[in-house]
Amino acid sequence: MENGAVYSPTTEEDPGPARGPRSGIAAYFFLDRLPGPRRVLKGLQLLLSLLAFICEEVVSQCTLCGGLYFFEFVSCSAFLLSLLILIVYCTPFYEKVDTTKVKSSDFYITLGTGCVFLLASIIFVSTHDRTSAEIAAIVFGFLASFMFLLDFAIMLYEKRQESQLRKPENTTRAEALTEPLNA
Repeated sequence: MENGAVYSPTTEEDPGPARGPRSGIAAYFFLDRLPGPRRVLKGLQLLLSLLAFICEEVVSQCTLCGGLYFFEFVSCSAFLLSLLILIVYCTPFYEKVDTTKVKSSDFYITLGTGCVFLLASIIFVSTHDRTSAEIAAIVFGFLASFMFLLDFAIMLYEKRQESQLRKPENTTRAEALTEPLNA
């Protein structure tokens, strides 16, 4: 058997340079899965939690370090979780996982992160030493927590709108209770 006969039907010719406007690594990122306002919020969550973490890392000394350490843990976790959610939404991994599970995970992760980040910022405000790095970290922490909570509020609103569309509008609850089952 000749090598050319074995490999010729399955071997593809060299495609040459990439075709189309999206090639290389950019071909694997899809930003259109998130609507515009949510995309901006996700980007702000990522940026603000990173800035809060960086500013907190600059702090060289503290007197009551518990609040600083808790804020450090929360800001780093918030950054990594928001990065993870953004990667899931923007890569082909989104199509391999059940989309309702991704949205549900995003819903609860965003709520939990926003609440804990707000709590960490409040604790850090009460224990900081009033240095400029700490104040910047606190400001970025509060802004990031508000972005997480605003994103949660938008998701909650969208979830309620979807449930309103699923409900039949022509029957009321009283009609459904008084109507016979075999009618």
